[in-house]
Amino acid sequence: MGHILKGRSDRFRYPQGVKLDQANDRVFLPKLGWLRYRNSREVLGTVKNVTASLSGGKWFISIQTERHVAEPVHPASSMVGIDMGIIRFATLSDGTFVAPLNGFKRHQDRLRKAQQSMSRKQKFSHNGKKARARVQRIHTRIGATRRDFLHKTTTATGHAAGHVSQNHAIVCLEDLPVRNMAQSAAGTTEKPGRNVRAKSGLNKSILDQGGFEFRRPLDYKLAWNGGWLVAGPPHYTSRTCPCCGHISADNRKTQAQFACVECGFKDNADLVGAINILSRGMHMLRDEGQDTADASAGWDTTARIACEVSGAVMPPAAGTRRSDLGAAQCRALAP
Repeated sequence: MGHILKGRSDRFRYPQGVKLDQANDRVFLPKLGWLRYRNSREVLGTVKNVTASLSGGKWFISIQTERHVAEPVHPASSMVGIDMGIIRFATLSDGTFVAPLNGFKRHQDRLRKAQQSMSRKQKFSHNGKKARARVQRIHTRIGATRRDFLHKTTTATGHAAGHVSQNHAIVCLEDLPVRNMAQSAAGTTEKPGRNVRAKSGLNKSILDQGGFEFRRPLDYKLAWNGGWLVAGPPHYTSRTCPCCGHISADNRKTQAQFACVECGFKDNADLVGAINILSRGMHMLRDEGQDTADASAGWDTTARIACEVSGAVMPPAAGTRRSDLGAAQCRALAP
């Protein structure tokens, strides 16, 4: 057994001697004997080791196996861009979107009361341990609901805009520095920050979405299905017009609405960001020598997606025709 540090790292691993009886939902652990467990999924392959861990007052086992699988081939040939946000958790370039869960926000009041109660208890007392366990259970529930939401969103259960890893061979995301985005704005005594309270609330909302954790399961699930995950630069995705390529902060005067000051194109700002992310992902793949012709023909196709899917029509005063948009204009998007 591995080393156990009580109260801080309640987990240990069995590298050998484990027996698994899936038909009867039992597992044999050395020195503990046969134990019943709740079988959440079928275990495939040869069992190599088992890790038991304590979380939120419950014990879990993680079973690592070894098996050989054929190289997967994705059944779809489509590409999609995804823009991550707060009001909309994920907006796809095909126009669909996923509403956020806001798991922490739902349990925030309950967690605050539990933490206040714990702060009034004497440390290491019996009541203090019970209060601490209540706080841990709430944190465990928040984490469990967030993971459940992310897994359902990245696969095919529970969301109209789900099926991401199964319905699209290539998914393009922004390479967002979540840690930098959620940094504190408090500053120092000499240089205090501005709008600290508002920035604190924004940081909570950013972290509550689990944006980076969304990327991690999506990456390996696409690999399981034979797909690819492309992470592109996030610069100016919501300020760039997908029809004419004009980049300006004036294009997005509100959080939700995009209106190009050059050609007059209008649409939801998150959808525009998703289309621009898709365009960057396609060009990154072409720069690497990948053939993306089956998914899209380039900038002109991306512009038609932007202008035609939403039903928008570019005004004649813009002096730009969709059919004349060339690949050279796409380079204005790339940093």
